[in-house]
Amino acid sequence: MSMPSFVTARRRDRVPAESPPVVPVQQATSSVDPLIVDRVRALVRDRGTDPLVDPRAVRAAILDVLDEVVLAESDGDALVDVESWVQEIHDSVAGYGPLQRLFDDPDIEEVWWNEPNRVFCAKRGRSELTTVVLTETQAHDVVERMLRTSGRRVDVSQPFVDALLPDGSRLHVVIPDVTRRHWAVNVRRHVLPATRLDDLVEIGTLTTAAARFLSAAVVAGLNIVVAGGTQAGKTTLLSCLLNAVPAHERVVTCEEVFEVRLDRPDWVAMQTRQVGLEGTGEISLRRLVIEALRMRPHRLIVGEVRQAEALDLLVALNSGMPGMTSLHANSARDAVTKLCVLPMLAGENVTAAYIVPTVASAVDLVVHAATGADGRRRVREIVAVSGRVEDGIIETTDIFTVRDGELMRASGFPPHVERFEAHGIDLRRVLSGR
Repeated sequence: MSMPSFVTARRRDRVPAESPPVVPVQQATSSVDPLIVDRVRALVRDRGTDPLVDPRAVRAAILDVLDEVVLAESDGDALVDVESWVQEIHDSVAGYGPLQRLFDDPDIEEVWWNEPNRVFCAKRGRSELTTVVLTETQAHDVVERMLRTSGRRVDVSQPFVDALLPDGSRLHVVIPDVTRRHWAVNVRRHVLPATRLDDLVEIGTLTTAAARFLSAAVVAGLNIVVAGGTQAGKTTLLSCLLNAVPAHERVVTCEEVFEVRLDRPDWVAMQTRQVGLEGTGEISLRRLVIEALRMRPHRLIVGEVRQAEALDLLVALNSGMPGMTSLHANSARDAVTKLCVLPMLAGENVTAAYIVPTVASAVDLVVHAATGADGRRRVREIVAVSGRVEDGIIETTDIFTVRDGELMRASGFPPHVERFEAHGIDLRRVLSGR
């Protein structure tokens, strides 16, 4: 249903595109009476409409309420411009209220606030203070609305929450008394238009040569770690790598919150679960990794390792199960070092004497991405792990590295050349760019 620009008390007529603008007798105000919003919500509820599923029905309800409540009180021959009212009510009922215009902006990557009257956003890698001002009640209502479809909660007993929004954005909330006074809310949006390695080449994240090599490495079954800082594009890069997996292979992904996006028929996605009100029912990332191994995967993926789940992933990779993961690190070599530390969180009996050679034999490639001063995300280096350890230090070699601001071919080669040959891939030709 096309949204009319003007409505009369007696009927709604669509204004032709060629018609000159109509000067309204009564200008719509910038803020709608909350009673009108409540009435629309009641009508939507009475009609059994799901605002997230059927926006057309929501708009119809809005127009019905405006006809009945607002416009019936005006002069029947007067035309009233209610487009701003319709949009504001729709944002309140089926969207995120004053925040909705930020979510409608395709360039905004993240929205957050530390207190309701100061809402920030990140656009093209740079943060800025927006003009959006929320009340405490609005801020809490928006968070509750975001959590409604996730099955997760936030309260005094559970002051942290990670959840996925219907549009794929990731919500993180912390409430007092963990925070000092106000709720701290972050909504990280997936706005990077990339699902495959070729897409990353088009937007400048990867070079063609590096993309060809990574695609060949995925097909050959090498174990890959994607490293980088916050908002460096790790999840997007991981998803693009996974979409290079041969279509006949079964992929199982384990994540804290669903973020990886794949386009394939045989894919099982699992996410963690918070502890319930009774203090039971929690499902950790470690448990998901263990369960995934019973699901006949060809590829095991852990969206991001932060703690002891790194041990379970390494054990799986070291047993011959191809896989990938991501983690926070400042460089590829820092990522290797961190992988040698995280498994020790699993228990006192897990020592470096076991972990270091396990990492050396289980990890084949580390791809490091970073956000530059211009806000653009780029792969900075691709490093091979040779499998050799000397004096407790894992040997690595550069395959691609940045020189003069460009990702260039270095002198290194990946391990397991025989795996490339088994898949009919001429590794030297791929690396030479021919």
